[in-house]
Parts: sequence; structure tokens; C-alpha cells
Amino acid sequence: MYSKGVWLKRFINKNLLSCYKRNILNLRTFSTNNVNSNVLTCDSGDVDLPDSTIPEFILPKLEEYHKYTASECATTGRKYTFGQVRKKCKNLNKAIRHIFKLQKGDVVAILLPNCPEFAISALGILEAGLVLTTLNPIYTPDEISKQLIDSSAKVLITQVQGVNNAKAAVQLTQKHIPIIAIKRLQNDSIPEGVIDFEELVNNNDISISDADHVKSSDLAFLPYSSGTTGLPKGVELTHHNIISNLCEISHKDYNYFDPPTDSSQDVTAAVLPYYHIYGFCLSLLNMAYNGAKTVTIEKFTPEVYLSVLQKHPLSIIYVAPPLVLFFISHPHVKAEHFDHLKVLTSGAAPLGHSDEERFIKKLGRETNICQGYGLTETSPILTYSPKGTKRTEHSSGSVGKVVPNTLIKIVSPDDPTGTPLGPNEKGELLTKGPQVMGGYHKREEESKNAFLDGWFRTGDIGYYNEQKQVFITDRIKELIKVKGYQVAPAELEAVIRDHPSIEDAAVIGIPHSKYGEVPRAYIVPKKDVTLDIEDLKKYVAVKVAPYKQLQGGVQILENIPKNPSGKILRRQLKMGFEKNGV
Repeated sequence: MYSKGVWLKRFINKNLLSCYKRNILNLRTFSTNNVNSNVLTCDSGDVDLPDSTIPEFILPKLEEYHKYTASECATTGRKYTFGQVRKKCKNLNKAIRHIFKLQKGDVVAILLPNCPEFAISALGILEAGLVLTTLNPIYTPDEISKQLIDSSAKVLITQVQGVNNAKAAVQLTQKHIPIIAIKRLQNDSIPEGVIDFEELVNNNDISISDADHVKSSDLAFLPYSSGTTGLPKGVELTHHNIISNLCEISHKDYNYFDPPTDSSQDVTAAVLPYYHIYGFCLSLLNMAYNGAKTVTIEKFTPEVYLSVLQKHPLSIIYVAPPLVLFFISHPHVKAEHFDHLKVLTSGAAPLGHSDEERFIKKLGRETNICQGYGLTETSPILTYSPKGTKRTEHSSGSVGKVVPNTLIKIVSPDDPTGTPLGPNEKGELLTKGPQVMGGYHKREEESKNAFLDGWFRTGDIGYYNEQKQVFITDRIKELIKVKGYQVAPAELEAVIRDHPSIEDAAVIGIPHSKYGEVPRAYIVPKKDVTLDIEDLKKYVAVKVAPYKQLQGGVQILENIPKNPSGKILRRQLKMGFEKNGV
């Protein structure tokens, strides 16, 4: 448990103290004891949290598991043991400080797809006392340059294939930002003016003093998120934020890993992007901490993932709902591909009860299907399905229960007092916990507005039931207002996906002269199915209240636009409708 004042010491980034002092003072007396009965806490109690940095927490595990495979590229086959990763991290730590004269707190950017070198880069940067910021490798030079400028990045690490984009982005910043390139294939050539990653991580001869001492309260990771609204913002996560969350999900009631032995090792496929908080913490740091092997997937294609399923005995799977749909619907995905599966965890968006049932039916046996919920701002996990959670229609669709050391309450979005609501009452989800960010980088006003009396405002609408299972129904900004009634797009999407002819769906609100807004659906029919739009409308009409019906029409698409973590890009659909009326 936390003693008085520990949040001020460890949790809040000092340079943001003036931004939201009121929130800090409330957090100083934070405790999961003696809370309102309508405030959710973890049934399993809290866990002890070490006063350590990410390298202090993770790197000893690499040494402990040194002989086991840490990561393997699904397409090229290049791979490293944990011992090799540890050695290369140490060399990168020394080289990057020696060559570029970097100091504690300087920012290094990673512009990479999922690959074995991502972990080496990230852990080497952190061991050097530096701050990590990650970028989507499909970003344009303009998008890359904006994050480089906002984060004040001093060095950029990318693959050879990304060098042209990286150079164009650096030129736009009008700053000198050295580029380090990783060879994807052994015969790749390092472009002129770019530094070879291999020369840094394989150089054992650099003599340099240890990095400056880093505290657990120091900034570690600067991922970018749009938050509840607006343009991407840097999210300031400390070492303590991230370590706390790793400890919380390592509680025995939530942890499915077994330590590696000479005869067995847990294996996962890293398809969730490492540059996103979900992939970075769950598929990279968590796997390293538990000694599991990770098969990295640079870009999802059915062929690559099928190859992984055929070659590797996956025991732990982290996915977003679209990948579950792939497992269900692809004819070449077989039950035997999941013979070693212990748990499938779905996040980023709700996984419906019918999709769970379809997956179990394909497997031909029961297995653990867990859902979790979190945000970039919460490092990321707030809720997760505990071991032994039984799949029932009553609990399916739940994102689990509150993890240790964490508080959650549901409040009316219009209530300035933040009074917690009771079971089955919908409202905005607010949270406190050691995993919650200090604030947004260089954005004082938005940092203030992100908190209500010390509680972080998630911007998500949800509720909990009598069993303390949490359900997320929508985003505040995505709710559709029909004649004053609130309609959750996710609710309608779940209804539409249950139709036997529908593969996927998305719903947005469009303007209506009489009702303000009405729901409009975008659907992807199953292959070789003839779909009657009017029949679909009738199917929905009998399942929902009149104001929730699809009065805005139905549009057929080849696929639903989603971000890499699986969240529907409703803004893109809205822009398309506003521009073209479709």
C-alpha cells in the first residue's frame, strides 16, 4: 500500500506540478481502503510495488532466462536469446551515450514495425537513462516530424526500409537528428549518412561511465495519444507508472504465464504494434519479464499469421477483436492450431458474446477468453478478467474486473461533484492508480482538464454489474444524440454483428433536421452471402428501441476502417459522409 505523500514523490512528473496541483494534493492521501461502496476496487487486494526503474525490473530477468529464445521474426527468421538481447542492450546503452553525447532525460524516437530489434532498442534506450517515444512506421514524413519536434527527440532509430521517410521527416524539423538504421535482411545496405545499428549493439569495446542515476519517478515513455479529443498528445509515463501496471497484472489471480524450462516455454505472436501502449507493455515488456518467446509480426497478413499458427505452439495470445474474427472466419485456421492455447486476451474494443461463442465452437473446447480495458494514459491496464472467470451471456462482453492498486468509479458526465453511481447505472468511467499518467507533454490546460478532483477522466461510457464486472459501452464524444436520447454506437454494432450475414459493422451519427442525429450503419457482409438491406433494418428494429433504429441508412463496405490496435475510425466514416454523403 502507499504511504501518505508517495504519489507526490513517485507518480507526478515534477515539471507538471504547477499544471494540476489540485489533483496532486488529492492524490497524496490516495488509498484503496475505506472507499465509497460504489467505488470499485480489486477483489484480490493490492500488490507490493517496487521502487525501481524499468531496466532494474526487466533486465535481471533477461539474465535469468539467458539461454531461452526471446524473440523471432515471423518472416525473416532472425532471432535472439534473452542473453543476446541483454548484451546488445548494454552495448547500445553505452554507444548511444558515447557517440551522441546524450544526457539523462533526452528523448530517442523509435520508428519501427514489430521486430526483434525493437526490444533491444527500447531497453537499451531506457538503460541509458533516456526517454523513449515511439512512432507508427506507416506515418508520413509530416506526421513523423511533428512528433519529433513536440517530443524534442535527439536520435531516431528505424529500419533500412524506413530511412527515406525518416530523412524527409528530419529535414522538415530543421534540426540535426541522427538516424540509426536496422537491417531487416543481412544483405540490406546502410544508406549514406546513416549509422548501422549492428555496429552499435555489437561493439563491446566502448568504455564510458555508467548512465546518470534514474529514479522510478522519472519520465520513461512518451507515447502519443489523441486522448478523449483533439490532436495527438505526448503522454508522460514514468518508470513507476509502467512497473506498477506490470506488477498489477502479474498478480497470481491474473497471471497465466509459466516460467520457461528446458522442455517448455510460453509463446505468443506479437501482432499488436509495439509502438502502441498495448503492444509495448503486454507483448514486449510483459513477455520479457515472464521469459516467454515472442514471434514478431511486422505487418498482419493472413498468410503470415497462418504460417505462425502452423510453426509455433502459441500459448498466450493478445489480440484485438478483428483478429478473433479472422480466427473464426478463415477456412485455413484450424482447431489444432490452438492446441497449446492457455488464454486469449482481447482488448482495444469490446469482443461480443456471439464472437466468443463462435471462437469456442471453432476450437471445439473451452479455453480462457479474457478481456481487458485501459488507455495509453493508464500504462495501459485498468481492468482484466481474473482467472476462473466463467463465460456466460451475463458476463460476456465485460472487460473484466479492476486490477490491484486501482480505483474505478462511474459518474454522470454532467455531475461536477463526481459522485459515484451504483451498479448498472451508465456514466463516465473515472480512475485512480499508480499506473495513471502525470499529464500531457507541454499541455498544461489539457492536463488539468484530464482530471476531476484527482480522478483521471477516461472519456469512456460504461457501467458495472452486481458482480463488479465492468462494461464499456462507448466514448463520450461518439454517443449519438437522437431526440435528446443517447445512443451508443457499440451497442448497435453488437446487434448488427449478430446477424448471420454480417462479418463486421460500424455505426456513426449523422445530422437529421428533425431528430438532431440518427444512427447510420456501415457493414461488411460475409463472403458469398446475398444481403437484403431492408431485412437487416427490420432485424435491428425488433431488437432496439425506436430511436436507436438505423434511420440514417446502411452502407456496404469492403472493410471497416480501424487503427492498428483495432479501434473503429468513426471520424474517418463521418468525414466521408460529410464530404460525399456516403
